[in-house]
Amino acid sequence: MLSNVELVFLSSLVAFLICFFSIPSIINVAKLKHLFDEPDERKSHTTKIPTLGGLAIFAGLVVSLCIFPDVSFPERRFIICAIVIVFFIGIKDDIIVIAPLKKMLGQIIAVFIVVVLGKVRLTGFYGFLGIGEINEYLSIGLSVFTMLVIMNGFNLIDGIDTLSASVGIVILSVLGCWFFVSGYHHNWAVLAFITLSVLLAFLYYNISPAKIFMGDTGSLITGLVIGILTIKFIDINSILQGEFTRYQYNSVPIVAFGILIVPLFDTLRVFTLRIFNGKSPFHPDQNHIHHRLLALGFTHIKSTTILVVVNLFIIGLVIILQSYIGAIWMFLIIITLCSFLAYLPSLILKKNRTSQSLSDIL
Repeated sequence: MLSNVELVFLSSLVAFLICFFSIPSIINVAKLKHLFDEPDERKSHTTKIPTLGGLAIFAGLVVSLCIFPDVSFPERRFIICAIVIVFFIGIKDDIIVIAPLKKMLGQIIAVFIVVVLGKVRLTGFYGFLGIGEINEYLSIGLSVFTMLVIMNGFNLIDGIDTLSASVGIVILSVLGCWFFVSGYHHNWAVLAFITLSVLLAFLYYNISPAKIFMGDTGSLITGLVIGILTIKFIDINSILQGEFTRYQYNSVPIVAFGILIVPLFDTLRVFTLRIFNGKSPFHPDQNHIHHRLLALGFTHIKSTTILVVVNLFIIGLVIILQSYIGAIWMFLIIITLCSFLAYLPSLILKKNRTSQSLSDIL
């Protein structure tokens, strides 16, 4: 029987090694079969790049989850089942592209398996807006919606090298450490650190100039796992007892929102802009925050670094604020601050264009 520390270390190491050593073979196969992401006016890369990094992420994650008998919790089989479904949706979309409706339907099926059969769900609003427990049907609907938003949030920020993996590593580090120290929840910590490890291995090949992208397969699987862990983080937080109550957060839904601020706020922002401009919220464009940073002249690495630093800052802020103010005020502060930070690149771009126009006139 492995200790908790040994289990986390060994399972994470296996996941890392599988992902790390499988990617070169995947790159070679992609080149032989011409399975590339073609550059166009909407893409931030100018060369053909393989998009099958999600294959390695899937392999490292699932194999490591399966081969360690100590990683035993009732939800595991349903989580693996959902990951397999998302894998097939993502890999098909990465190779031949599928209709958005079919893609969403597949995601809903995967999430339903985890929420309904695996019973990974939010059981209430945990005091937010003064609402406590909710009935089962609302619980299922809220949990499915939350998981779908997080999955697609990670899919949407996967637009430049290293961003989705780096943000995922930050979030998984926070959640994994919390699960490990907050009581008898070490199996959820294992899931977090296994996923973190495959993202670390992938990141080595995704640093600019990227040799491979994670594609929809990788971003959706990452989002699915983080969605599951987020729901468990919120739900377990509310029932901590005894000595572990020192790890309990007030206004935990808002703390979770702060931990996932980059994918969630960017998704909220671009969907709002698209609807305001009379377009479908799923219509692709270059209004993401990372696109604004690229337009300012930042490289992929610098843009990612800025967003990771912002994510870390917001995480620290919500952890501090939750001890002093209520959920509504904390939410308003986060939204206001993030709206200002998100508007800064556009403001600077407008100022630069105005200065250039005046310079041309003079």
